[in-house]
This record gives sequence, structure tokens and C-alpha cells, in this order.
Amino acid sequence: MKIIMIYDQIQSGAGIKDDHMIPLGAKKEVLGPAIMMEPYLREVGGKVVACLYCGDGFYDENKDEVTRKLCAMVNKVKPDVVICGPAFNYEGYGKMAANVAYAINNNTNALAFAAMSKENEDTIREFKDKIKIIETPKKGGTGLNEALEGMCKLSKAMVENKDVDTISSKYCF
Repeated sequence: MKIIMIYDQIQSGAGIKDDHMIPLGAKKEVLGPAIMMEPYLREVGGKVVACLYCGDGFYDENKDEVTRKLCAMVNKVKPDVVICGPAFNYEGYGKMAANVAYAINNNTNALAFAAMSKENEDTIREFKDKIKIIETPKKGGTGLNEALEGMCKLSKAMVENKDVDTISSKYCF
């Protein structure tokens, strides 16, 4: 199972909290939270093949172009699943993650979902009936390992076209 991660500037290591204008980029290496996901990925036969990233401010000012390019990158790499997040409690990243997951589901053959904390309540309310959203703790909170495990289990269930309701009820909003 091939997975692409989509991050903001912080999770990708391309910038800090205030570097909102980092342009779209890509790495063919495992970055950020995907490193911590590796034990759970092994359990489900998953491998992160690329990490795509963009500053949330750059995304906000260039939504259509960035979304189009992210979908094109997904079409080129052909992953089975795209995980947008974890966005934790970062509001701009949460909005980007949900919008991009929705666009990928509607414009590519890949399956996509987002991951964020409950502090992104407006985004969750807007998207919870359109995409799957894994619940994560806020940055620095407890429960991250469980959320990462849930992201991997949801990925596998989606790829295998299995009933995701049990996983969703445990891990999703």
C-alpha cells in the first residue's frame, strides 16, 4: 500500500510556525509524523512513498493552483492513499488538509482523508460528512500514537474496500 503524506511547513520541517508562505514542495523521503507511523505502517503493509508540503498561508493565497498541482502529483505517483495531516490544532493547516483531501477524492483515483484535533471545529463541521477525518490530539497532547495507528488502519480498510464504520467510530469525528 503506497501512501503520500501532505503536510504544512511545520510537519514537513520546511519552516516554523510563522513561515506560512513556504511554496509547494515534495520529498521522496519519510518526514515528520510519518516517521512515528512506521511501526503501524508495517502492521498494515503500508509505505510512505512521498511527502508533499505547502505553507498554509501560501495555500490560502493560491488554493486553486496548489490544489491542482497536488492532485497532479498524486496522479503521477499513483498512491493508494493520501493522508492530509495530522494538522493537530493548526487552523490553517486543518482547512488545507480537509480541502485537499476532498479535492483528491473527487479528482484522482487515490483515496484521501484528513487528520486534525477537535480545536478545528469549524473545518470538522464543514467536512465530516464529505471526508473521513481522524481525530488527533492538539500539538503536544496525549494520544498521538493511537491517532497514528488509526490513520494506518483506516488507510488499509479504505484500500481493501472494507467496511470502515468500526474504524471510523473509534478514530474519526
